[in-house]
Amino acid sequence: MARLFDPIEQRSLTLRNRLVVAPMCQYSAVDGVPNDWHLVHLGSRAVGGAGAIIAEASAVSAEGRISPADTGLWNDRQAEAWSRIARFMACQGAVPGIQLAHAGRKASVAPPWLGSIAVTEEDGGWTPVAPSAIAFSETSPVPRALTQGELRNVVDDFACAAWRAQAAGFQLAEIHAAHGYLLHQFLSPLSNHRTDAYGGSFENRIRLLLEVIDAVRKVWPERLPLWLRVSATDWTEGGWDVGQSIELARIVKARGIDLIDVSSGGLVHSAKIPLEPGYQVPFASRIRHEAGIATGAVGLITKSDHAGSIVENGDADVVLIARELLRDPYFPRRAAKELSGELHAPEQYLRAW
Repeated sequence: MARLFDPIEQRSLTLRNRLVVAPMCQYSAVDGVPNDWHLVHLGSRAVGGAGAIIAEASAVSAEGRISPADTGLWNDRQAEAWSRIARFMACQGAVPGIQLAHAGRKASVAPPWLGSIAVTEEDGGWTPVAPSAIAFSETSPVPRALTQGELRNVVDDFACAAWRAQAAGFQLAEIHAAHGYLLHQFLSPLSNHRTDAYGGSFENRIRLLLEVIDAVRKVWPERLPLWLRVSATDWTEGGWDVGQSIELARIVKARGIDLIDVSSGGLVHSAKIPLEPGYQVPFASRIRHEAGIATGAVGLITKSDHAGSIVENGDADVVLIARELLRDPYFPRRAAKELSGELHAPEQYLRAW
């Protein structure tokens, strides 16, 4: 299981190990600008030994934020603030990554600790947008359906955000097409009832995502990897499923995606999800083997031997850890000691080793 700590190459980059910090929103920004909280939060996980760190979902436009407190990359001020954070992560040996996102109909809500309730325009919120005017839940606002002209703006927003991410020093970009956010909303027939070129057939429902990938790949350096996060299934009959995810993976591999970060759910508020450690790993395994593309496994993975077995068994190429790294920023160091020895420690910490 020590293979978890083998390096992995992604284009011109080498991740020092296969443990990756999954993007986790902190809901702590002002006007989309990351601050000292983000520097310390992400920096401590770089010191903790992760191979790569994907900073939280960062909105490609103001209306694409999940909450008013989300980080963004729609202006240069945000990119400048991200640059010192990316630089610090890289200096500690971790590949600095960023997730580019648009919340779609799940936008304009309060942070989770405030109940994730809709934020009114009077309180700084806005009207969410979506492929179709279908609310996420009974208590969610009805979004406005995007016009085809506005879809062109969405594509441009992703490309501009990717350009700013590279300028800020990020070396890995991930496009967020999971968890019920805008690009996932277009993929699923449960949320996409359009009758134009962006709705109906599988080919139409994936159209916007392919346009985003092509636009991002044009501005994102060829030498740097581009990942895609998907929800492999909606866990609901008639929705997006693993078969469609496999077919999508085959298509995007040819368009410059280097790894599929495999999650699930998030589109249907009432979906019944069989939560247990590693419950999404079989999806990552199927996509890896049937689409012939590198994958990342994520989902309630909290033990070093479990993470190690996922790579050892060939189910995924990297393991993304989320909540366990909130509990223990140094999980990679603990896992390395339990499985194969110790990771190189910063000079400032050698007295503890």
